[in-house]
Amino acid sequence: MKLDPATIEWQETRYPGIFIHLLWLDEGSSGDAAVLIRMDPGCSYPRHRHVREEDVLILEGSYADERGEYHAGTFLRNPAQSVHSARATGTVPCILFAVARGGIEILRDAVAGA
Repeated sequence: MKLDPATIEWQETRYPGIFIHLLWLDEGSSGDAAVLIRMDPGCSYPRHRHVREEDVLILEGSYADERGEYHAGTFLRNPAQSVHSARATGTVPCILFAVARGGIEILRDAVAGA
């Protein structure tokens, strides 16, 4: 499968400027998924907890969270039960390849004002 971020059919999420393209989802009970995520410049994904480990490779652009700022080519591993939010930085969309094991939980305090 060859993917070009410019021609992918992105699905809108309920968060402005955040889009997703599902590559693979375990239809069983694991909740594991492989996705592409696009965050438009200045847009944020709310504070969330990773049920199990998540691996992320930044393909384009950059984003920042509570631990720092990360740029294209960076590989990250978010440990099980880790919590963070993410905001696209720079002037181009941030495109990520992510493998989330067990899915994520949006934290209540993150959506209370939404």
